[in-house]
Amino acid sequence: MTEEVNPKAYPLADSTLTTKILNLVQQTSNYKQLRKGANEATKTLNRGLAEVIVMAADAKPLEILLHLPLLCEDKNVPYVFVKSKHDSCDLCHQKYMDPQPKDLIMFLHALKYQGDGWEFESPLPSWAKGDWKENVTEAL
Repeated sequence: MTEEVNPKAYPLADSTLTTKILNLVQQTSNYKQLRKGANEATKTLNRGLAEVIVMAADAKPLEILLHLPLLCEDKNVPYVFVKSKHDSCDLCHQKYMDPQPKDLIMFLHALKYQGDGWEFESPLPSWAKGDWKENVTEAL
């Protein structure tokens, strides 16, 4: 059973071109020249650093990527969709590690907000009261 490709994913690379593109992706990752994700792609396009943009047509939802072709055309950067995140492409299936508790420390920088004709004060949460350093040490 083959899954239909969204017609919005255009131009779509054929299998031969997909293989060549994924080999190129593997090579660029070795030289630390690869950026992953829609946000990173947008940043590199806006900064004028992008050489080519490769997108997966099976991204869910595809609408996350659909601003990139327009931006590529504005910046004169070639782009292509590949049918799916290929099994042989380790980078397509990269898992991100969960952050450590020490990386999740949140600093409250404003409890009171004020503007022209309005004011808002948020209460201090119960977990933030007392010695916060002691709470952080326990979490680690």
